[in-house]
Amino acid sequence: MLPIPAEELNGSGTLGPYWTFYHAVVAEQLSRWLPESPSTILDMSCGRGRWASQAAKAGHRVIEVVDFRRSAEGQPLLHDASKVRQVRADDLRFLPDCSVDAVLAEERAMSVELMAESAVSDIARVLRPGGRALICVDSLVLGMAILAEQNYWAHLRQTGEVMLVPWPDGSITRCFSSGQLRELLTDAGLEVEWVRSRTVLSPSTVDHVLAADSRALTWLVNTELDAHRDDDDTVGIHLVASARRI
Repeated sequence: MLPIPAEELNGSGTLGPYWTFYHAVVAEQLSRWLPESPSTILDMSCGRGRWASQAAKAGHRVIEVVDFRRSAEGQPLLHDASKVRQVRADDLRFLPDCSVDAVLAEERAMSVELMAESAVSDIARVLRPGGRALICVDSLVLGMAILAEQNYWAHLRQTGEVMLVPWPDGSITRCFSSGQLRELLTDAGLEVEWVRSRTVLSPSTVDHVLAADSRALTWLVNTELDAHRDDDDTVGIHLVASARRI
């Protein structure tokens, strides 16, 4: 899969069919991952409301952290206010130990959070024993593509353990290999269930299939999720991991 140009990564631009597919993959993966029984879910996915709304509609009580290291101003509130409690906070000090059943950190939250070790330790602290976390980060593939686009060839030759990538808009993202993501989670005391690329199908493939048959979206999503690719970080712009507190 060729890396997606940086200007397309916010879901705008010319890749509308691909982002429709991408968000459908996330929604179906989340549906399969959420607890079967009603639970307390902490959503750290940057206050966009989309995934908090899905968890609430599935019958869960959701605590949505708004502005977790980046602004959610102007984002629509897509959730049921009776089931989702919004909290504006920069960290999780407002939550006691062992207080939630699951944590969502979608929308690259742990890549935007440069001190990811501290944030993941907080996630482990607030999870009840047996509780799970679903975490999405930027991949090294994406980081190298952005550096190459900006002609930062010297940065590509660096062998440091942490890759911090400057974006054209002035922000910085932290990119991970599958091994680094596993290490981040295990060092916080979490047991990793799996790590995989969020998607491997290319935008051109998705566009071609959907142009031929708009009803093929469900088939594409199931094909993506049913292909087991644990620890394959050679393709894809994002990695996603599931981990459990022992």
